[in-house]
Amino acid sequence: MTGLSGSSTGLKRGNRGRDGMPLFKRNRGGLSREGAAPLSPIPCPLFCVTMTSMDSKDLAIGLDVNKIRHISDSLSTYLQGKEKPLALSLISFFSRGHLLIEDLPGLGKTTLAIGIAKSLGLTFGRIQCTSDLLPTDITGLSIYNKTSGEFEFHPGPIFNNIVLCDEINRATPKTQSALLEAMEEKQVTIEGKTYKLPRLFCVIATQNPAEQFGTFPLPESQLDRFMMKISIGYPSRQAEKQILRIGGKREDIYDIEPVVSQDEVSRIQEEISHSIHVSDRILEYTLSIIQETRTSEYLSAGLSTRGALTIVNTARANAFFHDRDFVIPEDIRDLVEYTIPHRVIFKEEYENLNKREVVRSIVDAVPTPL
Repeated sequence: MTGLSGSSTGLKRGNRGRDGMPLFKRNRGGLSREGAAPLSPIPCPLFCVTMTSMDSKDLAIGLDVNKIRHISDSLSTYLQGKEKPLALSLISFFSRGHLLIEDLPGLGKTTLAIGIAKSLGLTFGRIQCTSDLLPTDITGLSIYNKTSGEFEFHPGPIFNNIVLCDEINRATPKTQSALLEAMEEKQVTIEGKTYKLPRLFCVIATQNPAEQFGTFPLPESQLDRFMMKISIGYPSRQAEKQILRIGGKREDIYDIEPVVSQDEVSRIQEEISHSIHVSDRILEYTLSIIQETRTSEYLSAGLSTRGALTIVNTARANAFFHDRDFVIPEDIRDLVEYTIPHRVIFKEEYENLNKREVVRSIVDAVPTPL
């Protein structure tokens, strides 16, 4: 099946060896299980499900993947030419992570966040960050009620399922810090009292890389809390032509009917966390990548333990989206450009290099387990 980087595996569930690894080997025609003929790369959609030879558990997982594919297909109508950013956003969300989108204005960042919330049947809140935004504008505050003679807490937009922080780097560091506890602990402390956030909670933050005047760069501690950092990019010529022909669909996206319920979303997240197998070989491969970042000549600080967990969690989601109940190296390699660069600190002399390319070279230096 075709991954995000275009690699094709053609693998199905089951058939593992004693060490838990799937029984497959590399051939010139692609990857195949031991004793089987090479599997030819066959193009298929991003979320491709094969429903043959499944037991009841695999059938249920296959149906869940079909629902995710339905979400992707329905949102593609409103996000023309943005299939890959949409897929990455869904992987980040179902991995229980937060997403940072760095791109120019007018490329669909807000539309993407609204579309995901509506298609998943979740509540949506938006915070437009400015230099005079206060922490209480995010978390909420207590207001005195003259009738009851008591202070009543009025929750802020952070209490929604999906929270869009638009142009987060325009908020002051004090206001940015209001997000730290929410993103890590899924709770906020206001006036000495702690309030739990919704069970399903995700922050999608955006920032404009072209404007630096009047902005406050996110500190490393907050960057590390984002599971992925992606960009949407310009649409293809054909997609943009279609947009010009039919016009924008921002208003229509609010009328999207949910594809899944909140309970189903929670169940899928649990399925990804507990039913996708990660073998010892894959864990060793992940640890080798982490060690390589910590000793690289380009970096002054490598991946943290939180970053290591991100690699494994997103790989699980990537495997699930490709209808597998086990992780293969390609599930990790396909996502390293989005999960690693914002978490590591580059040495000053290498700051101007393409960070994704440097990370890719570091990962390529680690032998891939067969």
